[in-house]
Amino acid sequence: MKKILLILILAIIAVPAYLFATGAISTSSFAMMMNVMTGRSVDTPAESLLNQRLQVPDGFSVSVYARDLPKARFIKFTETGDLLVTRPNNGDVMLIRRNTQSPYIAGERVILLEGLARPSGIDIAGDWLYIGESNAVGRVRFDAAKGELAGEYQQIITGLTDNGNHAYKVIGVGPDQKLYLGQGSTCNVCVEEDARRGTMTRYNLDGTGEQLFATGLRNSMGMDWAPWNGALYATDNGRDMLGDDYPPCELNKLEAGNFYGWPYYNGANEPDPDFGADVPDFANNPIAPAHEFRAHNAPLGMAFIDTKGWPESFDKLALAALHGSWNRSSPDGYKVVSLHWNGEDIERRDFLTGFELDGDIIGRPVDVAQGPDGAVYISDDYAGAIYRVGYGESPGAAMDLIREDKSEFVLGMPHWLNEDNIAGLRSAGEALFNEHLCAGCHNPQTAVGRLALHNVNERLQHDELIDTLTNPPAPMPAIPMSEDDKRALAVYLLNTD
Repeated sequence: MKKILLILILAIIAVPAYLFATGAISTSSFAMMMNVMTGRSVDTPAESLLNQRLQVPDGFSVSVYARDLPKARFIKFTETGDLLVTRPNNGDVMLIRRNTQSPYIAGERVILLEGLARPSGIDIAGDWLYIGESNAVGRVRFDAAKGELAGEYQQIITGLTDNGNHAYKVIGVGPDQKLYLGQGSTCNVCVEEDARRGTMTRYNLDGTGEQLFATGLRNSMGMDWAPWNGALYATDNGRDMLGDDYPPCELNKLEAGNFYGWPYYNGANEPDPDFGADVPDFANNPIAPAHEFRAHNAPLGMAFIDTKGWPESFDKLALAALHGSWNRSSPDGYKVVSLHWNGEDIERRDFLTGFELDGDIIGRPVDVAQGPDGAVYISDDYAGAIYRVGYGESPGAAMDLIREDKSEFVLGMPHWLNEDNIAGLRSAGEALFNEHLCAGCHNPQTAVGRLALHNVNERLQHDELIDTLTNPPAPMPAIPMSEDDKRALAVYLLNTD
């Protein structure tokens, strides 16, 4: 068995490496193939690089909300403003607490659930938290006010297949208080043995009453309901191996009982060359896409946005994350686009771009969620980041950590700090401060203003300071440190008692 696994691992590495060495694929494609096949990620780019690269429409600003989150996939806000994040490769669900002192930077991170089978889709209904694993859907009681689980996790839909491609499951609770489940296909183009693969199914919230809702969907990884009419829209990834520019990826308007083409048709009902005229009766006259994306753009998460306070040109809007191509001769996608409804017509515009520039790829957007603050948050499983896009905010607001009102500030104690380790961390932090010659800029006797770090413990929480060490504002250098080192330095600098 070990020998077979070793052969498979070598094949996974050798095939893309050979294609790269022979010039069959580009550097970008090689990196994407390794990302797709092995989960390989890169470090979150420095703020200075992101400032140069990332572009948003006039009046908007973008910053890194959280970094160092490898393979962060789908995200969901709780009613109190905490952010839930699924990480399939880690098998866990993380909660990132709302930062009450600085809304531009993530707060404390807590693992809510672990040991799951590639969790991906996530949603909340009432006091239930729902998780889409690769082979099941489960739920658990969730106390949003405390940001804690309030019961035992239980799988309510079991027996789902996760063989082949597209094993991740996406879920969503609709306005009809039904649970919707998207299951991708096992293949590029084929007839499925499991009739639920390549479909959208619907259930009662307790997992009973399975109904095949929509079929002919190769890999629908994002869905949301239009707030003006309750219509369900879902992204769908088109098949591969038919060239750089065909077939298109899709946005479909899903209705009960409809068939949407795959694997017999592509795009606007064009017969697939692998099937020709060999089409069963049920597959005749499929429903054409509501909108077509460029081929291989790989649209994943999407969300309708409340644009109150935004310009009028952003009315009736959804945002969709284009994960980007991995098998195209020149990269395409790698951005977030805005979809604008005018009746049934949908116009697409760029919203967040710059992840790909001349073949250099620094990120792959996955999911979109709007926070209670009205800002838009985007996950990136390639760079391990969550980005925040706000409207009408100063571009440097995320780095302005000085609070005008300090009267209510209380230095909290993070979960990782206690009486048993505080002295050791403080001592280690002092050693790190000296080792990295931090006094050169932050000597309290000679430094002025913020550089002096006077009363920093009246302005910053531990996790805020750790984020600043991870994502240093210019001209502060980025110093490679482990998470433990950053915690120790934070304890020392904040003079934690």
